[in-house]
Formats: sequence, C-alpha cells, structure tokens
Amino acid sequence: MRKLWSLFLLPGSVLLVAEIPRLPNGKPDLNGVWERPYVPDMARSGKDQEGPGTLPFTPWGAQTFKNYDVTKFDYTGHCLPQGLTRSMNSPFPIEIFQTTKRMAVLYEAWNVFHVIPTDGRGHPKDTNPTWMGNSAGGWDGDTLVVDTTAFNERTNLDTVGHPHSDQLHVTERYTRTDDKHIAYEITIEDPKTYMKPWKNTRVFTLRPDWEILEYSCEENNKDLTEGHIH
Repeated sequence: MRKLWSLFLLPGSVLLVAEIPRLPNGKPDLNGVWERPYVPDMARSGKDQEGPGTLPFTPWGAQTFKNYDVTKFDYTGHCLPQGLTRSMNSPFPIEIFQTTKRMAVLYEAWNVFHVIPTDGRGHPKDTNPTWMGNSAGGWDGDTLVVDTTAFNERTNLDTVGHPHSDQLHVTERYTRTDDKHIAYEITIEDPKTYMKPWKNTRVFTLRPDWEILEYSCEENNKDLTEGHIH
C-alpha cells in the first residue's frame, strides 16, 4: 500500500511526521475500527466536539423541539433504527471498509451498515425515503465528502431530540489527518426545521485493538421494562 507523508507542528514542540495510509489510487485510506466521542447534543461544544450553540430554528422546528418528551416516546427505545446522524453520534465504535469505488460504514450500535458509492455517480433520480437516507460520496482533495438526502421523518438528529423533516440534507466530510485520526465534520441543512445550515465537528481515533461486537437492542431493555419510556 502506497503511503505519503503529512507534516504538522504542535505548539511548543518539534516538527512531527505522521504517515497517512493511502489506497492504490492515492486517496487516503479510511479502513479500520474507529473510536468516536458520544454526541448526545449536536448543538453544544466540549472537549470532544464543537457545535454551533443555539440552533437557528424555524418556528416549526422550535415548536417541534419544545414539544419533544422522551418519556412519552423514544423510537430507539423500541429498537427502531437510529438514523444516520444519531448512529454517527453514538458512543459505540464503527468499522469502515473502503475500496476505490465505495465505502461501507458498520455501526456497532444496532448492528446496522451503510454503503456509500464514492465513484461520483450521484444520487438516483427516484429514491424512497429511508432511515439512513441515500448517500453519494466524492473526493475534495484528500477529504471524502458524503452527501446524503432522501430521509424519512421518523428520527431525531441526536439523543436530546433535535428534530428534522424529510427535507433534511446532510453533508459529511472525512479528513485523515495522520495515521491515527480522522477529522469529521457534519453539516445539517433542513429549510423546514432550521433557517440556515449548521455544523458539528469531532475527531475519530483509530483502534486497531478493537473489534465490532454484537449489539442487541432488545436484551435487558430496562427503559421499556421499568417504564422509563413508553
């Protein structure tokens, strides 16, 4: 596998050199099991993520979020799919399988997968709305850009319940910054729910010592059995 070099300087330190693994076509290799920060609230900023703070709700979006009550119903508590953004926000690892023409993301949470063509084919003309949406990937230099549309309205963006509509458009950017990290940026655009696009950023860490494990939503689901949610 061909590898190139990336140079960066940390404050107050000497120059460090890190390899960025690359595929045979020269694009950064994103393969591996990745540890990710848990992002229950995409609006906030902290040591593991950077969000916009106050979200630019439309009146419909603000009212929908105000009316959300997790004790009345949480679709994930009933083992329904989390959806793309909430899957990416989960604290469980992901595994990426990447070739020169497509990428598959395996989520330990819910044991779901998402296949992303990266050969520039774009979205099909007629697409049925789904939980994970329809994705098309392409390269912007060394950054993989994944454009996803055609969502249903059955999910939330995150655990705290930020809503979206079927007009949701998600743009993800994966940038391999060195041999151990991916800089991840996700942009949310939904004109029914938010007055302008907004984004959240975080960093993924390569864990070659980890494997994706089996995940069962039903087993010992105390949120349901003990009446935390309905």
